[in-house]
Amino acid sequence: MSVPSEGSSWFPLPRRIPVRRSSGNGATTVQAPEPEPLSEDEIRSAVVDCGIYEGGERLGGHVELASALGKADACEHGFVWIGLHDPSPGVVEAIGRHFQLHPLAVEDAVHGHERAKLEVYGGDTLFIVLKTARYVDSDELIEIGEVMVFLGASFVVTVRHGKGSPLHDVRLDLEAHPDLLGIGPSSVLYAIADRIVDDYVAVIDGIAADVEEVEVEVFSGFGSNPAERIYRLKREVLAFRRAVTALTGPMQRLASKQAGLPLDPRTGEYFRDVHDHLVRDAERIAGFDELLTNALQANVAQITMRDNQDMRRISAWVAIIAVPTMVFGLYGMNFEHMPELEWTYGYPLVVAVVLVICAALYRKFKHTGWL
Repeated sequence: MSVPSEGSSWFPLPRRIPVRRSSGNGATTVQAPEPEPLSEDEIRSAVVDCGIYEGGERLGGHVELASALGKADACEHGFVWIGLHDPSPGVVEAIGRHFQLHPLAVEDAVHGHERAKLEVYGGDTLFIVLKTARYVDSDELIEIGEVMVFLGASFVVTVRHGKGSPLHDVRLDLEAHPDLLGIGPSSVLYAIADRIVDDYVAVIDGIAADVEEVEVEVFSGFGSNPAERIYRLKREVLAFRRAVTALTGPMQRLASKQAGLPLDPRTGEYFRDVHDHLVRDAERIAGFDELLTNALQANVAQITMRDNQDMRRISAWVAIIAVPTMVFGLYGMNFEHMPELEWTYGYPLVVAVVLVICAALYRKFKHTGWL
């Protein structure tokens, strides 16, 4: 197993720091102080479960982290699986030092917010970042989390950030299938990836229901404007799409290009099944993105059409009202020589003519759809 050189070491790992002493003849290299021991509360809050597995069976039930680290070195045919949830940097760094994990991978596990990826360090340690998703229907939000997996010949370390895809049930399901668990650490990676991709379905179903509601609202004809809701949904779908799409590359490699990866080749067909489901989910999510884009454009078109209808309606009423306004305004100028003023039927005749013209205009505008 390769160990990073001192020059490439980063802060959480011990490193040698050149110090210039004023009384000496040159630089003196001193060893950085050893990290402080982890507290029991720090370990207890971070470690979800820890177990030793051999021959497809769990040995001794739950074991403490310190004991598991010691037993991992003695495993010849088995492996240790350490599950962490939102651990402190100290816990991740302690495990990283014990298994000699690459500092860059440990740094990613500490800080999180990484794009889905797959890396191999030293030829015998695999590091993969999987994106989890959880749909909060009340707020129409998609919470994107991460599961980072360190995999070696005798260990599996999972670091989960966020609430999505708890791994306790994954462990129980895998323990119920000793034939699969007997393959080794590769089976753990498959089970985790399969559960995360399966959990995408619940998120997709939640999005599908909301997209249908948006489509009904856009074409309901009630004059509502769901543009803000469409935009928020589209933003959540876009973030979900980025997370899922980025995972297709690593999963493709696990499914068909395992050469150079520290994995059991028997898991290839399992990863191919996960990849197929992932591609299907990615296509559905892309479809939602297009539907929301079309819904947003349709909503804008509906608003524009309603505005045009309002303008036509206003224009029609203005034209109708203009007739009596003009006629009555003419007779309101108080000219002396207006013969119609002396007619017996002058007033009712003018009113009748105005009403006929207004009725004719109303019928015309109604026929053309302006009213």
